Amino acid sequence: MPDPDVLLEQGRACAQREAWLEAYDALSRARAAREPAAADLETLARAAYMLGRDEEYVAALEAAHRAHLEAGRAPSAARAAFWIGHSLLFRGQGARAAGWFDLGRRLVDEAGEDCVERGYLLIPVWLRQMGRGDWEDGFATAVEAAAIGDRFGDADLAWLARDDQARALVKQGRTEEGLGLAGEVLVVVSSGALSPVVSGIVYCNTIDYCHDAHEIRHTREWTDALAAWCAARPQMVAHNGLCLVHRAEMLQLEGAWDDAAREANVAAERFTDGMLNRIATGKAHYRQGEIHRLRGDVDAAEACYRAASLLGCDPLPGLALLNLVQGRVDAAAAAIRRGLVEQVEALQQAALLPAYVEIMLALGDLDAARAACEQFELILGRHRTEALVAAHAHARASLDLARDEVEPALRGARRAFEAWADLGAPYDAARARVLVGRACRALGDEESAALELESARTAFAGLGAAPDLAAVEALGTPSRDRHGLSAREVEVLGLLAGGLSNKEIGERLVISEHTVARHLQNIFAKLDVGSRTAASAFAFEHGLVRASGRS
Repeated sequence: MPDPDVLLEQGRACAQREAWLEAYDALSRARAAREPAAADLETLARAAYMLGRDEEYVAALEAAHRAHLEAGRAPSAARAAFWIGHSLLFRGQGARAAGWFDLGRRLVDEAGEDCVERGYLLIPVWLRQMGRGDWEDGFATAVEAAAIGDRFGDADLAWLARDDQARALVKQGRTEEGLGLAGEVLVVVSSGALSPVVSGIVYCNTIDYCHDAHEIRHTREWTDALAAWCAARPQMVAHNGLCLVHRAEMLQLEGAWDDAAREANVAAERFTDGMLNRIATGKAHYRQGEIHRLRGDVDAAEACYRAASLLGCDPLPGLALLNLVQGRVDAAAAAIRRGLVEQVEALQQAALLPAYVEIMLALGDLDAARAACEQFELILGRHRTEALVAAHAHARASLDLARDEVEPALRGARRAFEAWADLGAPYDAARARVLVGRACRALGDEESAALELESARTAFAGLGAAPDLAAVEALGTPSRDRHGLSAREVEVLGLLAGGLSNKEIGERLVISEHTVARHLQNIFAKLDVGSRTAASAFAFEHGLVRASGRS
């Protein structure tokens, strides 16, 4: 067996150039011959972390903790205790984590030293505060920790603290201030000034809160930076899964669905070692499900959503929207209602509200859709991002169309289209364009309606969005004269002329009987007729419906 000293030197050199496999191998072999010094055990732990080997990471840190204690280095032992607790906390072992954090604090207090480790032991404090939604206190604790990091020249602590300050600001609705601070963090982490472990944490943490805030541009920029960081470290495992999932989501948004599917597949199949990658695997299955749903592959989408759920990733809103595609409107409504009940944070609710409105409209519950739009508006009052504004405009335009309030619907749909187009989101832009086309048709501008719907059809065809393509093609060519009726009213009239009852019309259009009755009242008034028979006769006489009863 090679000399342990030689192996230790090899391990240190490999770790320095981030060749984590070789570093782990050399240091493990050296340790098999004799227990290394605490610093080498910490290097071994770092290599294990980067390779996604959580158990080995904690075991090496525990050995380093003991070595520091034996040497009388209480603050260093406390730092090892912190990182052990940090790992256990994110693996769901809260009691053991708390024990290690408390041990670290006791060691620092007994030593009576003014040391940087006091700042590290503030991290679980602010994590607990922010975890219960106490963003102001969490922010204050992170400010205190950053000051300690600055005083001791510890960049890892200082910028970990600033990154969570930014998160707290964003969550409080101080978005511009928070994202400005996050920009500073990006400059520092991209420069290589932070350790590999802390760099990975900062990248993933920031992408998470930018994503939760629906800040697409910042999420995209941070995701690109993380991808470049991962590419420069080909042996790293720990953060690759999350990186691929984030890339898949951005690629899907940008319309590169094949590339998005490939990234999600790699994340789900190759990067499964370590807690971070297990979290990523659930998200990867969800992302696969989304792409299958948008393409119309119902069975594959359902299988992916189930796989995501088994791994602890809630498959909403995707699964509820899939139920809607399957015609299971009640199941879709139950799922999305459950999801909203569970979410207490405004930004988490905002992620579900667009789907909620769509499903409530399909159910014919206009009151629930209206209440959801009002709730969305309240969230926008505090968290106003481009994506949220676009999503709200789309939801509100859909509601306005369902209520035959065409002019505000047209304005809202146009705002949604322009916002999504500006964000580089072609699928969402095309969906908004369908609303624009429907609103134009309802206003009697058939030529503009045809242009808008054709543009949406072309976009859906290019993306491979089969269900949306079928839906826009089903809208057909606008008729020459609708006699003041909206597109929905013509649909109702066509089914009425075909002999369907109010209940049957509601089932066919997935709306309530009450909504059908309201449409019929409007139809009778606009056509100046007093009965179902007269309305049917008018429809056939003026070419509003064909003999088959379809418009």
